[in-house]
Amino acid sequence: MQDTTLMSATMTPTLLSFESPRLKKFRSGKVREVFDLGETLLFVASDRISAFDVVLPDGIPDKGRVLTQLSLFWFDFLKDVTRHHFLTTDLGELGKHHPELRGRSMIVRKTKPMPIECVVRGYLAGSGWKEYQKSGTVCGIPLPKGLQESSELPTPIFTPSTKAEVGHDENISFEEAAKTLGKEKAEKVRDLSIAIYTAARNFARTKGIIIADTKFEFGELPNGAILLIDEVLTPDSSRFWPADAYKPGRGQPSFDKQFVRDYLETLDWNKQPPGPILPEDVIQKTSAKYREAYSKIVGKELPQG
Repeated sequence: MQDTTLMSATMTPTLLSFESPRLKKFRSGKVREVFDLGETLLFVASDRISAFDVVLPDGIPDKGRVLTQLSLFWFDFLKDVTRHHFLTTDLGELGKHHPELRGRSMIVRKTKPMPIECVVRGYLAGSGWKEYQKSGTVCGIPLPKGLQESSELPTPIFTPSTKAEVGHDENISFEEAAKTLGKEKAEKVRDLSIAIYTAARNFARTKGIIIADTKFEFGELPNGAILLIDEVLTPDSSRFWPADAYKPGRGQPSFDKQFVRDYLETLDWNKQPPGPILPEDVIQKTSAKYREAYSKIVGKELPQG
């Protein structure tokens, strides 16, 4: 086994990468390592963090476990809304040999991933706000006049994007998504995405969190069944805002890598690799925000690894 585990200044371990001679690597993403188990896949969420599409050298303690445990919560919560790829967290003998995988891993069904990101927006933020200021639209969808930054939209909108292997995903229209997927399939994932977002948004509101927007990924089984895959409704894939601090007309505080982005914006850094080292206080504040998002939504503290 080869894994890279670093200790922060407060001696909190972070898992930055994972390899094992027992496992066949399927792919490696910005955060996840995916291994081929034959009929299934093993997802391992590391503690890596990226900003401006650059993976930074420091990990965020507990980040991988938050992403995994929160996804597991939502997979269970949404079981009557959508089928999904999660199977089990029981790693059997593999788990005995690799205790560092505890709490950050799951075994999932193999699917054929769809080649678009399914983004749902309930509030006007990020790239959507920038486009609205220029044209009054988001991904070509006309919106009412007079909206402010962070305004709640009259109804959630589906704004798909491309999946970029490197660099930024690009927003596309529904018509472009339909050309890629086929009209019937595009309509299905659009309706499913909005249904999932709506159910999660309504629940999160009762927990004091606004889910401003989120992105989903879907995959297909050989029989054509569509499954929700990857992570779901985490601080990495969604914009979580504290409801008690919400005020339209400005950007909102969020439960994610905000501390990291804010710090990096103070540096003379060209946003190209390699990324800069993060101060310990930025690392710990970011870790606390991820854990807080979990505890607010689930209603209990993050389980120990």
